[in-house]
Amino acid sequence: MINVCLFGAGRIGAIHAANVASHPNAQLRYVVDVFADSANKLAAQYGAEVVSVEHALADPEVQAVIIASSTDTHARLIEQSATAGKAIFCEKPIDLDLERTRQCLATIERTGVTCLVGFNRRYDPQFNELKAQLDAGAIGAVEMVTITSRDPSPPPAQYVQSSGGLFRDMMIHDLDMACWLLGEAPVEVFATASCLIDPAIGAAGDVDTALVTLKTASGKLCQISNSRRAAYGYDQRIEVLGAKGMLQANNQLESTLVTTTNQGSTSAKPEYFFLQRYADAYRRELAHFIAVLDGKETLLTTAVDGLNALTLADAAVASVQSGRAVAV
Repeated sequence: MINVCLFGAGRIGAIHAANVASHPNAQLRYVVDVFADSANKLAAQYGAEVVSVEHALADPEVQAVIIASSTDTHARLIEQSATAGKAIFCEKPIDLDLERTRQCLATIERTGVTCLVGFNRRYDPQFNELKAQLDAGAIGAVEMVTITSRDPSPPPAQYVQSSGGLFRDMMIHDLDMACWLLGEAPVEVFATASCLIDPAIGAAGDVDTALVTLKTASGKLCQISNSRRAAYGYDQRIEVLGAKGMLQANNQLESTLVTTTNQGSTSAKPEYFFLQRYADAYRRELAHFIAVLDGKETLLTTAVDGLNALTLADAAVASVQSGRAVAV
């Protein structure tokens, strides 16, 4: 049985707490959050105890931590947890600053702890099967990847200011997926972006609509489409074109029911938000983390992946600002 300490009792923390509680080989021992009401409520729900960071990390019976607190706390908690010898599951990003991220990687390497970074989309059953078929040679050599990721509605402008913006907060998932599916690191990034949805997001210094093109050293291409508004729901699609054919993973719909009359056919909209769309991915991600700690699986999403995705996000920002392609 692996005892887990959860940092962060908000929306994502609650997802991880439920998944820990439902896993047969894990249990939630501690919850840590600066908001006492949230911490107490979540801890009571799963029979855990609310304590300080220092108390949790000093407990030798705690083998692992999940960092689901605000982004500005991730790097500090990673370093404290690694120094205490705890295995780490950290939500993306490690930090919004590349140099601070590199410092965390150095601490992880020095201490030798396991550190999974929460790029949950790699654990989605559809995307995982697409990757498996790709690796099995189903469509031959990869030539083009197209990733569509659009939110149903924009976040509050004040969230944008603390989150790191569209490229470092939202698109960072897609940049990681691009590296995973292309099979080699992009060496060139070209990005263009606008603020078409909420002027307050532009006033906060961010964008809400973006297209990014990545190119690898061998010439493989990837295009990512992001928007903070898709009126029809949470739009999550991947297409990979290869020398022998194409693989596609389409949207998950709210229902599989299709109504067909003499007026035509109608079907349900895509599932509304990430909590529904990626519920399975979150469960599989936690199960993978536990399996890695049990020595049964090899880590799929590492701190290096976190650094690589942030590097591409920074390059995309630089490309938008300069209007030119940026070498990575």
